[in-house]
Order: sequence, then C-alpha cells, then structure tokens
Amino acid sequence: MVGGGKDAFIGGVHRIALRLDGHYELVAGSFSSNFANSKETGEKIGIAQDRIYETYKEMAEKEASRSDGIDVVSIVTPNHLHVPVAKIFADKGINIICDKPLALTSKEAVELKKTIENNKLIFALTHNYTGYPMIRHARFLIQKGDLGSIRVVQAEYPQDWLTTKLEDSGLKQAEWRTDPNRSGGGGCIGDIGTHAFNLIRFISGLEVDELSADIHTFVKGRLLDDNAQIMLRFKGDAKGAIWSSQVAVGNENSLQIRVYGEKAGLEWKQEDPNYLHFTKFGHPTQRITRGGSGASDEANQITRIPPGHPEGYLEGFANIYSDVSRELFAKINNQNYDNSKNCYPTINDGIEGMKFIEAVLKSSKNNSKWTRFE
Repeated sequence: MVGGGKDAFIGGVHRIALRLDGHYELVAGSFSSNFANSKETGEKIGIAQDRIYETYKEMAEKEASRSDGIDVVSIVTPNHLHVPVAKIFADKGINIICDKPLALTSKEAVELKKTIENNKLIFALTHNYTGYPMIRHARFLIQKGDLGSIRVVQAEYPQDWLTTKLEDSGLKQAEWRTDPNRSGGGGCIGDIGTHAFNLIRFISGLEVDELSADIHTFVKGRLLDDNAQIMLRFKGDAKGAIWSSQVAVGNENSLQIRVYGEKAGLEWKQEDPNYLHFTKFGHPTQRITRGGSGASDEANQITRIPPGHPEGYLEGFANIYSDVSRELFAKINNQNYDNSKNCYPTINDGIEGMKFIEAVLKSSKNNSKWTRFE
C-alpha cells in the first residue's frame, strides 16, 4: 500500500476491504511522506520492519527485486500522486488498485493507460458503489431489457460536511480535497460528482454526448467548487442530470440514482443500500432485497450474509478487491482467464471520469454552454 498513514481515512477503509474475503495479505507499504508516520502505521498493522519504506520509489524498486515481492499495489494517496505512484510501480511490472479519481488531467490519465497496456498489467479503480449487490442487480435488469429503451437518468450525491470552511480547522481530509494542487481542478465534482457519473455509466451503459454544467463555490475563500448542477444529453436521445453538493445541510452521504425507461423505472439509495425499488408501468412498485428471492445471480454472487443484515460501504470496496483477485490469481498462476465478465472499474473508467470533470469545468466557465463529451 502507498498512502493510508496514521489519521488517513481511506487507507483504513482499503485495509479492511482487502482483508475481508481473505484473498490478499498486506506485506509492504510506504504509508506516508513522513517516515515516522509510515513506520508507526506499518508497525501497528504488523508489517515487517524491512518492508516499511521511506518512499514509494524505494518500495517499488525493492519489492520488484524480491522473489516474494508484491503482486499488486494499492494506491490510496491524495489525487495528485495517483499517476506518479502508478507509473513507478507499472514500470516495475506490478499490478495496481487505485482510489478515485484517477488523475489531475485526462492527458496524464491517457499516458498512464499506455504504460499499463504496454506492461500488460491489471489496473482497477475503486469506484466502490459499483460493488453494491443492488447496483449489480440494477445493471442486470437494464442489460436484459426489463426497462426497455432508457429515457431519463437522475443521479444526486449531496453531503453537508463542507458547509463551513473546514479546511481551515486543520482537518486533513478537508485540506487536500479543497486544494487544487492536490485534488485537481474539481472539488465537489471530483470527489463525489465522479461517483454519480460513474454510477450512471455503470448501471445504464449510456454514453454521454454533451453536458451543460453550473458549478459554484458557496463558502467564501474556498478554492474549489462545493456544489454542481449538471444536465446530460446521452447518445440515443436519453436525458439526464447530476446534482452533487458538499454544502447541502442535512445530508450525510445521500447518493441516489433513478433510471426510467419506456417499460419500467428503478430507484436506489446508498443510505438504504440493500433495497432496489423497481416499477413496471401500470404495476405496483416491487422492493427487491439484497439476498432475497428476487435478486439476480449477479447480485447474489457478491452477497455475504442473509437479507435483513446491513451490507454496504466496506463490502462494496471488498467486492471490487475480490473481483480483481480472481484475475490476479489467474495471472500469477499462468491460467487462462475470461475478462469479458469483469465488473470492476478499470483505467478506462478513470479516463472517462477525468474527461467528465474537464467537460464540466469547461461548460461552467462558458456560462453553462453545452459542451461535447470527448
């Protein structure tokens, strides 16, 4: 693991997720640019002293030369380091699991893709909501045509934790997320707007043709956006919208998506993740339960416990790690592997996410002008 040192939120999440199904062993790390922090973190989680590294460059070099070196690296740093770290490990032939968003620009994301492909590496991006069973079921329903031709898609992701200028309080998570040098050009749209966008793409399969965006910074002195309202036009004439906000008082983590087709509609809410509401036109709404009789094989394959017991955020990450582990195992053991059924987000999803951020920024700077997504 690179990143995820003491007091880092997402690193702890990834460590729980990678261990949950027993497919991985965390054996090495450069957990912080502060070596004292890195050592303390590594010792606390049981990493051998000689595999706690001062820099990620040293880690890549030494692990690549070991007979028992790492098979995959988990990158959980702030955004600006994702590509530099990934390139170092890719050049050493080490597979990569990386937190989102992928990069600071689409250009550097595309350059990284070339490196990944040239070295024939596995690259996964942890858009964790794609790992929720009911999201997989929603995707299944659309793919088999139960909604018919898609007409409208609405996604929103409101939070309220940045309602005040929390970045001035010393909170690390707020500091780097509102710093353009570490977070990139998008604040709210990069942090959570990309989740809403990725979820639309994952569930519906629709491709964006153009968008119109109005992003704003409500908190005075903040350097990046904290609210975004985006209209979408998809190829094939479907319409959509995304609202993401980190100043929506009263919302904790209220990601939700609604998809409406010519024959049926569906709705899913992240804060009530074990249920998907599905409505055929002219019929009562069905509540499909994670682990229940109405759930598809695609959903049941990533369900661990009986219905009525909550599963959610941590398990979503774990499902992506487990998805990747099957391909990793085959690669390590020189076995044939059919990747056509892979569900985990790849570097292509990361590039799309960066293009989404850039198109949103461009549109908003031009008075919400409709902007081609390309």
